[in-house]
Amino acid sequence: MASEILSYSLTAGVTNSESVLINGVNGHTYTIISVLVCETAGAAETIDLYIDEDGGGTDYELLSDQAVGANETFVFNDKFVITDTDHLCIAAASSANLDVVVSFLDQTR
Repeated sequence: MASEILSYSLTAGVTNSESVLINGVNGHTYTIISVLVCETAGAAETIDLYIDEDGGGTDYELLSDQAVGANETFVFNDKFVITDTDHLCIAAASSANLDVVVSFLDQTR
């Protein structure tokens, strides 16, 4: 039976290592509503936000070297969709300290 659930993902302490924000599950479609990135260490950073297709290592960048000011919040609210086992990921360019909130609609088929 299909369902639609509004949900969110909370990820604290994002650094220059890949962080998976949404780890897709087969049979699900995720409509991303917004991504909020807050820099918490007092140092300007840049981020990459990307889709890792099927979690297999092929990345499709949505944001590349996007600036996030020191102690500021960047809001990305363009809607997009990932499906099944795709992953939504983020990484900073340097050793950062970022908190990320993703709002999304999780639909099962």
